[in-house]
Amino acid sequence: MSTPETPETDPVLYAQDGAVVTLTLNQPETRNAITDVALVDAFVAACDRIHVDESVRCVIITGAGKAFSSGGNVKHMRDKQGTFGGSAARIRENYRRGIQRIPRALYDLDVPTIAAVNGAAYGAGCDLTLMCDIRIAAEEAVFAENFVKVGIIPGDGGAWLLPRAVGASRAAEMAFTGDPVDAQTALAWGLVSRVVPAQQLLPAARDLAERIAANPPHALRMTKRLMREGQHTRLDTLLEMSAAFQGTAHHTADHDEAVAAILEKRTPSFRGE
Repeated sequence: MSTPETPETDPVLYAQDGAVVTLTLNQPETRNAITDVALVDAFVAACDRIHVDESVRCVIITGAGKAFSSGGNVKHMRDKQGTFGGSAARIRENYRRGIQRIPRALYDLDVPTIAAVNGAAYGAGCDLTLMCDIRIAAEEAVFAENFVKVGIIPGDGGAWLLPRAVGASRAAEMAFTGDPVDAQTALAWGLVSRVVPAQQLLPAARDLAERIAANPPHALRMTKRLMREGQHTRLDTLLEMSAAFQGTAHHTADHDEAVAAILEKRTPSFRGE
């Protein structure tokens, strides 16, 4: 079982079990709104910790309570406080120094990430799932790129993330209408890769994380980095990066172990060396 490493009152719970870390958004009273500064700070700190911890090979992100994340704190919007307080210039800086740190932290994280979407993922909560490499949804999960419903725009990278997940036309439909998409539609559209009953969500995410973590960690991290770079770079540039990474991979002890295990017909044991 995962070992909790943060107090139960923290805005983000950090628990590690073997090579898998589970991050739980832990503000169910706000349906895990992720514009609150305390949650942003805790989430980015957790990513920074994972980034330098070579024992971590995969990360699961989920939400406490019935929601994955409601996105922005609507009461704070009404009261013009927190992220949403001050002049237009001040709000711009609040976004840059606040919630926009989350997509940057996840984008720069070399460890594979899985969103275990347990309920509503609205606005920035929907975008948070898109920041992850893989998404698994409970049957009750609902996704909505619903910024227009509160008269604002995707302020956390959703306009970049969503079309890459579901294509331009469906992304436009979601963003222009703000209408929710249920789990089965999300599966059909490629927004998620699997839908499972609620009680199977975390076990399914854990099983997938363990299958990922069973592989050589350096190869995993380099593979993810190449996939990230492949989203915006030229093919010839990516090929050069791939050649350089491959040279590194061929000189790892884990590569030697993988080849030996195949030839000896046994299960490999990778040490990240």
